Amino acid sequence: MSSILIVEDSPSDYESVLRSFKKLGVKDSIYHCETGEKALDFLYGRKEYSDGKMAPRPSVILLDLNLPGTDGRDVLKQIKNDPDLKSIPVVVLTTSDSDKDIKECYQYGANSYMIKPSNWDDFFKMMESFRNYCLGSAILPDHEL
Repeated sequence: MSSILIVEDSPSDYESVLRSFKKLGVKDSIYHCETGEKALDFLYGRKEYSDGKMAPRPSVILLDLNLPGTDGRDVLKQIKNDPDLKSIPVVVLTTSDSDKDIKECYQYGANSYMIKPSNWDDFFKMMESFRNYCLGSAILPDHEL
């Protein structure tokens, strides 16, 4: 079974993702970090995540850009510049529709960029597309890479 790391500081957006996944029957393990610093600690097995069972290597990362402290752009750059982490697909999930943000994220190595819709039905449809592709059709890298 694969695992998903959701890096999201908004409790309501995180709950929307969880509600969507539950409605869609997603059975993957879900892990959550509210800040960029905690996401990096999770990925590197530092501090509260030093037990590998608490922080397994995720199969895919859903990453918000606008995080307190270390923002999503910095997290993305660190992931994609690390030989041990760069194979993990990172899907940016953000409210930003800025051309600058979109271009930067792809230049940094994002695998996809999704803009959060403002209403539930559209958000659910987007999460359904994510599930169908990233958790269905796409072949994700082995955890041991």
